[in-house]
Amino acid sequence: MEKSNLQKNQSKLGFNDLTIETLRDRAATMKDCLARSQIITDSMTSILGSFDLRLSALETAMRPTQIKTHSMRQAHENIDKTLKFADAVLIQFDLVKQAEAEIMRGPHEDLESYLEAVNQLKQIVRFFSTNKTLKSSIGVITHSTTLLQKASLMLEEEFRQLLTSCSKPVEPDRLLDCLPASLRPSTAGEGGKKNPSDHNKSAENVVYRPPTLVSPKVVPLLHDLALQMTQTGQQQQVFIIYREARSACMEGSLKKLGVEKLGKDDVQKMQLEALEAKIGNWIHFVRIAVKLLFAAERKVSDQVFEGMDSFMDQCFAEATASAVSLLLSFGEAIAKSKRSPEKLFVLLDMYEIMKEVQPEFNTLYASISAAELRESVSALTKRLAETAQETFVDFEEAVDKDATKTAVQDGTVHPLTSYVINYVKFLFDYQSTLKQLFLEFEEIDPDAQLAKITTRIMQALQNNLDGKSKHYKDQALTQIFMMNNIHYIVRSVRRSEAKDMLGDDWVQIHRRVVQQHANQYKRISWSKILQCFTIQGAPSDGISTTGVSRATVKEKFKTFNTQFEELHQRQSQWTVPDSELRESLRLAVAEVLLPAYRAFRKRFGPLIEGGKNPTKYIRFTPEDLERMLAEFFEGKVAPEQKRLI
Repeated sequence: MEKSNLQKNQSKLGFNDLTIETLRDRAATMKDCLARSQIITDSMTSILGSFDLRLSALETAMRPTQIKTHSMRQAHENIDKTLKFADAVLIQFDLVKQAEAEIMRGPHEDLESYLEAVNQLKQIVRFFSTNKTLKSSIGVITHSTTLLQKASLMLEEEFRQLLTSCSKPVEPDRLLDCLPASLRPSTAGEGGKKNPSDHNKSAENVVYRPPTLVSPKVVPLLHDLALQMTQTGQQQQVFIIYREARSACMEGSLKKLGVEKLGKDDVQKMQLEALEAKIGNWIHFVRIAVKLLFAAERKVSDQVFEGMDSFMDQCFAEATASAVSLLLSFGEAIAKSKRSPEKLFVLLDMYEIMKEVQPEFNTLYASISAAELRESVSALTKRLAETAQETFVDFEEAVDKDATKTAVQDGTVHPLTSYVINYVKFLFDYQSTLKQLFLEFEEIDPDAQLAKITTRIMQALQNNLDGKSKHYKDQALTQIFMMNNIHYIVRSVRRSEAKDMLGDDWVQIHRRVVQQHANQYKRISWSKILQCFTIQGAPSDGISTTGVSRATVKEKFKTFNTQFEELHQRQSQWTVPDSELRESLRLAVAEVLLPAYRAFRKRFGPLIEGGKNPTKYIRFTPEDLERMLAEFFEGKVAPEQKRLI
């Protein structure tokens, strides 16, 4: 039944009896092949196993020969190494002898070879230090170390001698020749002295060419010596030698130039003119020191200590520290000395040069080791600014409280007025410096601050003049004095930069003040004399003389003559120095006096002219009056001048 079912299934899958038989044959064939392959494999395994046994036996037989050959090869290598090491040791001994000979000759003649010998000795010490098993190692190391110590001392001495030989003070002419042509003094001793009006010449974009302080041939030698010494732990010796030699060079150069170490007491004893000359020279010296001398020294230290940055900065700072201190001492003495208005402009000059060189100074001394020097320059700049500002306040108070008894008998411009105005003009020559100075202390509008200070000074001057005017006994002269001085102030302001700062309104207001004083003068001087031309009871028609007595008219003419002559005698001694103002004042008087006199003489003159001796009363023609008015305010000196104040 199962077979029947299998056949049915085979029939369904497409298999028949022939196909199945074929497959059975093929399967039997494959089984037979596999059996034969296994037999062959077993045979090969047996053969290879026999080879392995033979090779093991061969290897065992050859091992003694291999060991002997390896030992012989290793022995040859050891012999070669020993021979080479022996050669190296012998070479080291030869090098020690060569280096010793070079060391004993010293570094002066051939520094390069000497330094090579030093380096060779260092290598020899390292060689024998790593081969201390050699009997001679300790002896060679000791001998080489002794030679290195001797070499260090000789290098130190060579560094000192070489540096000292090229550290002579710089001659002033060399430094002056390096200045731009516009800043060179024309004659010896003029230094940096300058007038306030040309103070800003230093602001030109000029080029400074620092001198070469050390020969380019010597610098590499100094560098090699310094480098060698620092590598052998002699940094302190290098530092001390460099500081001493270069410090003496820097300080000596400044002293040759003319820089002096002065204290506050020394400054106090000087006359102003001598002090101003020294300040002018000092300003010149500061520019030379920072822009030429210190800049050149910075280059020297940079080259000598190239590759040793922190050491380079320290050496430069220490080498120039005493020179910087010497240079600043005079400025510090001035800043601490007694203040006076006359010193303001030289203080501003000093402040100006410090501000000019400070950026360059800070660049030269930018390192941490130079922080104290930067601070000293900054402190002096600040102190000069403070002293200048305090002097401003002193000047304002001095103007307000000036109690000079200088008598200006002719009512002209007072010396205080011209002094203050010139002072203010000079201040405006320093506008940029002043504005910079104001900003040292607080954030303000510098233009507004300058205007505020100028206004206060002007007001202080006017207050003082007002007080001085009250000393005049003649009130008319009081007005002339005030008119002259205010007019001088206004005119000076209009012609200077102060006008832009004070403004047009200020000018117009004070022009009106001048006119007010002129009007007051006319009222005080001429109102009384004009009353001579008025006769009470005279007809109001201005023509008729009915009811007017001849005696009254005579008295009027006589009074006029006396008063006019007195005015002429007195006021021709007064002075109105400005020609335009003088003419305008005469004209103003003439415009009032002459028409009134003509009218009075025309109307009442006939009453006198018909009598006896009319010229006794009618002494002046209008032309006479006009001529005499032209003599007013000319400052004529009378033979016996009366005291007017």
